[in-house]
Amino acid sequence: MATKTVAGAKTSAIETQETPIESYYKPQEGAEGSGSIELNPGHHGVHGEENVDPEILEHAIEALEGKKSSWYAYLLTRDFWIVLVIGQVLALCITATNTFSTLLVNKGTSIPAFQTLFNYIVLTFIYTTYTIYRYGWKKYFKLLLVDGWKYVILSFMDVEGNYFTVLAYRWTNLLSAQLLNFWSIVCVVIISFCFLHVRYKWAQVAGILICCGGMGLLLGSDHITGSNGGNPPTMLKGDLFGLAGATLYGLSNVFEEWFVSKRPAWEVLGMLGLFGVIINGITCAIFDKQSFRDATWDGQVGGYIAGYTLALTIFYSLAPLILRMASAAFFDISLLTGNFWGTIIGIHVFGYSIYYLYPIAFVMIIVGLVVYFLAGSMLGDARKPWLGKNQEDGVAGVGTAKLKAIQEARREGLVHGDHAV
Repeated sequence: MATKTVAGAKTSAIETQETPIESYYKPQEGAEGSGSIELNPGHHGVHGEENVDPEILEHAIEALEGKKSSWYAYLLTRDFWIVLVIGQVLALCITATNTFSTLLVNKGTSIPAFQTLFNYIVLTFIYTTYTIYRYGWKKYFKLLLVDGWKYVILSFMDVEGNYFTVLAYRWTNLLSAQLLNFWSIVCVVIISFCFLHVRYKWAQVAGILICCGGMGLLLGSDHITGSNGGNPPTMLKGDLFGLAGATLYGLSNVFEEWFVSKRPAWEVLGMLGLFGVIINGITCAIFDKQSFRDATWDGQVGGYIAGYTLALTIFYSLAPLILRMASAAFFDISLLTGNFWGTIIGIHVFGYSIYYLYPIAFVMIIVGLVVYFLAGSMLGDARKPWLGKNQEDGVAGVGTAKLKAIQEARREGLVHGDHAV
């Protein structure tokens, strides 16, 4: 993202109302009259344009980090329990979407691209409408002009990640498709390390490995009980689809974490929905035409699609919060418990039986999520290395380290009402 700073331009006030989007964009130096604009990164507050003196931000962050009294201190904070609970809510949402997809297939309706289209439509209706309300049409079109291409990339990776993953389950067995999901975690770690300069602590690596070990137990249970789907002749084809889907998931998760740390969440979700409708619509028109004609259509199918859309919309709406408060890596390993929740639902809906290794695996994954934050800072993963030492390049939105620093400055009396001192 192109950025531009003005030397010596310190602001000593916190505005309680968000500055209009015209302050987000300004002419590039030496480009007068050219109409060229670029993003000014310091103007993306969700609760207001919190432009705070860098020295106050630095002091507040140091004060927050200085509250740490032991290596497990972050585990005792409210933030840790929030991200842990949100992670499980997201896993349940994914489980719900898988359940509704299975019910649709059982009814003879297999339309992976079409059924996901409604989620993007709902995101557009909610978040694009709100973004236009906040920015106005003129400034919204400026946003499309400057950053639209970036959101197209994010939406493409998200849409096609969904589509290829569904195709993988159609052509390969369950065990192989689930194993390929590990690749998304590997992608997230590698991409975050190389491009976002994230440096993982020993506890984070250990937590990821423990979670993967728990997932291994779940997969082993499926193999022992023979619920891995056998060995269809199209496994190679399915595995390639699964690999593509997992790679796109990993890329989109990291890209979205980068976006929501710099921009208002409603803007990101609105753009994701808008371009998702277009890209998903094209995918549907190309690949789902025959499936659409062959599908069963009745009230029950409509209900399943509505349930699928609701679960997925909740998932997309909560994802930015966990990406801000934690990280794409924690986001991915949190979803590993979805297999356990899927089995619990399957017992009541599809008549599954639970194997004794499943509860052990679930506990193991939860332990891994806890270990991930051992010996971490008091800000957890909310402090993003690509936002500057004091998070000055980030948005002061819900869950961000920058907003936490501003709130700490208020508690210490460094900020009184609208003014920083």
